[in-house]
Amino acid sequence: QVQLVESGGGLVQAGGSLRLSCAASGSIFSINDMGWYRQAPGKQRELVAGTTGGGSTNYADSVKGRFTISRDNNKNTVYLQMNSLKPEDTAVYYCNAEGKYYNYSAFTVSDFRSWGQGTQVTVSS
Repeated sequence: QVQLVESGGGLVQAGGSLRLSCAASGSIFSINDMGWYRQAPGKQRELVAGTTGGGSTNYADSVKGRFTISRDNNKNTVYLQMNSLKPEDTAVYYCNAEGKYYNYSAFTVSDFRSWGQGTQVTVSS
């Protein structure tokens, strides 16, 4: 189907910046929505930022003005630029994508929704 591989996490001091990348690969027919979620210890996974195939974006209130999501459709890649990082941004960040893939075994195009493996972001105070 479709695999997502994230990169760019790490350890940064408060006020610093990181850029996450997520590349999709596989039997991709089209990708519609792409987004970034995060999960901190003991908390539920939450949407951080999302982007639609038409280019619309949305953000969690907690990251508005600090994070920017963007995508390169030619590379099937979505990015998350994170500025002015705070200790409360510490979490595992997951990439998500939805779209359609070539289902060769069924001779058709089918829907997919895939998750990346997650990348750790740690912000020290």
